[in-house]
Amino acid sequence: MGSLKKYCVLGILLTGFFAKAQTFGVDDPIAAMLDSLSTQKMFETAFSRPVFPKHNKYKFAADSIPKYDDYTYQSRLAKLDANSPFDLVYNEHVKGFINMYAFRKRESVSRMMGVAQLYYPMFEEVFDRYNIPLELKHLAVIESALIPYAKSRAGATGLWQFMYPTGKMYGLNVTSYIDQRCDPYKATVAAAEYLKSLYGMFNDWQMVLAAYNAGPGTISKAIRRSGGKKTYWEIRPYLPTETQGYVPAFIAANYVMSYAAEHNIYPAVPRKTYFEVDTVVVKEQMNFEQLSQALDITQEEILYFNPQYRKNIIPAGGNAMCLPKNKIGIFLTNEQDIYAAIHAQQKEGLVVENLEEVKKVHTVRSGEKLSTIARKYGVTVADLKNWNYVGKKGIKPGKKIIVYVREQPKPKELEIKTESNQNVAANKEKDAKQLAENKSTTKSEVTWHKVKKGESLFSIAKKHGVEVDEIKKLNKLKSNNLTFGQLLKIKTN
Repeated sequence: MGSLKKYCVLGILLTGFFAKAQTFGVDDPIAAMLDSLSTQKMFETAFSRPVFPKHNKYKFAADSIPKYDDYTYQSRLAKLDANSPFDLVYNEHVKGFINMYAFRKRESVSRMMGVAQLYYPMFEEVFDRYNIPLELKHLAVIESALIPYAKSRAGATGLWQFMYPTGKMYGLNVTSYIDQRCDPYKATVAAAEYLKSLYGMFNDWQMVLAAYNAGPGTISKAIRRSGGKKTYWEIRPYLPTETQGYVPAFIAANYVMSYAAEHNIYPAVPRKTYFEVDTVVVKEQMNFEQLSQALDITQEEILYFNPQYRKNIIPAGGNAMCLPKNKIGIFLTNEQDIYAAIHAQQKEGLVVENLEEVKKVHTVRSGEKLSTIARKYGVTVADLKNWNYVGKKGIKPGKKIIVYVREQPKPKELEIKTESNQNVAANKEKDAKQLAENKSTTKSEVTWHKVKKGESLFSIAKKHGVEVDEIKKLNKLKSNNLTFGQLLKIKTN
């Protein structure tokens, strides 16, 4: 009887040990994503130093880490639950994630709260348009820690962690230049569409969360294994380990982002919020270095606001660029001059990158591997995996793989034969007029001057040995006012 008792006690201890191991294990992917936030160099450009409010309403000391009892957590979540379509319950699983956010990962939460000021208003705007709960904005916290270029070991990418096939299904393209899964706005629209379609399947937002993590097929299997149960907590034992922690993590994220001040956590102060940035469509290809020079902004900042561009190049074809509003203003004021300066650099051979992206389809032959295909086209294996869904079993003969290669653009064929005589005459007249306008300019060379701080038209004219009126006429300036970073044409004899 003594031996039996000993084994029973041992069994209870082991059961408790494995239960704890599972509880601490489920937050590993989420904890890892939070840890990666603190190591991202890009985010060094995103924040100024966190400012601790001396007169915070709870009168906490800067190093204070408040702790609360279960009743307090339960009552606070009950208040959130009263205004939410989610079942924001409090239990041991949720408590574990609250502890992770509020104690072990406090600095990461502070940073996420700072980044949220850039992304949350946009999330809310999109979700409101799709008539889905605004609380789903916190889903990006557990998916990516609000890192727009986050990538999981399985290949899920972006704020909303889209796998290649799902992203493709919802219109997110991946090419050699752009990964739209990393485009904050387009990926959020795709996430809203996907979440709405999942709700149409399960008609329960907790189940939608689980399906977003594990896939709708996995949820359907769990429902069958549970004997037809319809709620998340009922089917939870039949779900993968990671998904068992997913909904509790979401509830905890809702709690901590709503009650951060009560835990003495304050947002890192972002250099720019959602209301301080704007977007503009770029009509011609340009790289981040050219933009950096033209707008007096670092390439790191350009990448921070435009994480979808994979090679620090914005390709031609009407792609959007997001920047602080003052930089967008400078760009719009000098847009044509910036394009002209880039053309001049290309003409002089200063810009090597003037390649076109060409989509090709490769049919896998027997014995071919991703590495051999990558070498053939001068790309990387990671590129091939980004452009195509490659499962655990790899690629098989006969599979068609998309490859994007960059080539010199082919010269456009003359289309004079297809034009009418009227169009030809009009074009000739237009060319003659343009020639007359540029006659004075073609007699001499043109150089470019970028306006520096404190410079005036007079000082620039004096520096280049020309007249103020000549600069104004050449640049079609109506006044003597200049903008910092503005590009000016200067005639040199």
